[in-house]
Amino acid sequence: MEIFTKQLTPIDFERGLVLPPRSNLEPLQHFQGTIELSTIVESAAGTRLPEPVTIHCSTKNGSLVLKRGWYDIARDVGLRSGDTVTFYREVNGGAQFKLKVRNVR
Repeated sequence: MEIFTKQLTPIDFERGLVLPPRSNLEPLQHFQGTIELSTIVESAAGTRLPEPVTIHCSTKNGSLVLKRGWYDIARDVGLRSGDTVTFYREVNGGAQFKLKVRNVR
């Protein structure tokens, strides 16, 4: 189940990945504080990082933001402004979520 798709901007690398306003938040349910999301990271070609990554999702100014873990993914996968990420709820291989990455280069 897709939660959101977002084309990345420089702010996503400086302040964390803010979930777009039209995100399907039902799979995340409402929570207070921070929640850990075990996530498989996959390229558009289907290549995965060897291990699931734990992303911390928290509320900031009324919006949900992916912070810790997100910065590691961005660095390890080589994400840049203009790339697109799609975040899914998908129980698979011990992880609860999947982040699919599409680079524009």
